[in-house]
Amino acid sequence: MDGGDISKISRSVRTLFLSDLHLGTRGCQADALLDFLRVHEAEEIYLVGDIVDGWRLRQAWHWPQTHNDVVQKLLRKVRKGTRVVYIPGNHDEFLRDYAGSTFGGVEIQEEAIHICADGRKMLLLHGDKFDTVVRNVRWLALLGDHAYDFAIWLNGHIARFRRVMGLPYWSFSQWSKDKVKSAVSFVTAFEEAVVHDARKQGADIVVCGHIHKAVIRQFDDITYINTGDWVESCTAVLEHFDGRLEICRWHNTRDQLLTQATSPGKEAIAA
Repeated sequence: MDGGDISKISRSVRTLFLSDLHLGTRGCQADALLDFLRVHEAEEIYLVGDIVDGWRLRQAWHWPQTHNDVVQKLLRKVRKGTRVVYIPGNHDEFLRDYAGSTFGGVEIQEEAIHICADGRKMLLLHGDKFDTVVRNVRWLALLGDHAYDFAIWLNGHIARFRRVMGLPYWSFSQWSKDKVKSAVSFVTAFEEAVVHDARKQGADIVVCGHIHKAVIRQFDDITYINTGDWVESCTAVLEHFDGRLEICRWHNTRDQLLTQATSPGKEAIAA
């Protein structure tokens, strides 16, 4: 998809899957998200947790107009006939008390089942229930959240320097996570736990968020999908009308749309 006047670009898909927007934080890429939502139309949208960052908002209020615009954009899509399902995560866990309710046409669900166009059964959940730190050592999870915020702040300074030097974008926080052995082990254990849960529930596919690592990967009979985030990677998962699943990476510069697709039933490739 070429750049240009983004208002004239339109792309229709069957389903959109988004997670980890972290509205209410300075790291949220709300402008890029608005561009993405303007371009993409879908019959259904699943918001797979950490959409609003309640942890951060309780400490310091940060809610610029662009964050409000994202909410309004989603509500307009509901009014136009799009089904929107909100699955809370750990940062917006206060909404779990309202599971089964509907607000402004948005359905709140603890977990969800989606049937793809090709008949495959998909389980949707945020994934924090498989994070032992979040579930059992809350203070350590909050400390890790602050450390991640610092890494995102540092990313911004590194990115500006690299732009001046004519170098491509490079993520310090992602690099550090990938290089730390314990982090790699955590991601592997997390993915295996999510896949095990999906297998127990008779699903063919599982979609989650939480770890901010966009990927489509095959685990024997289960397709594991992580939607990524809108703090660093600006990624979403698309379901096409034939059931094909695709990771879409949206560039804030608007100059290109990078996609990586997988055919139904075939081994997927990480984004």
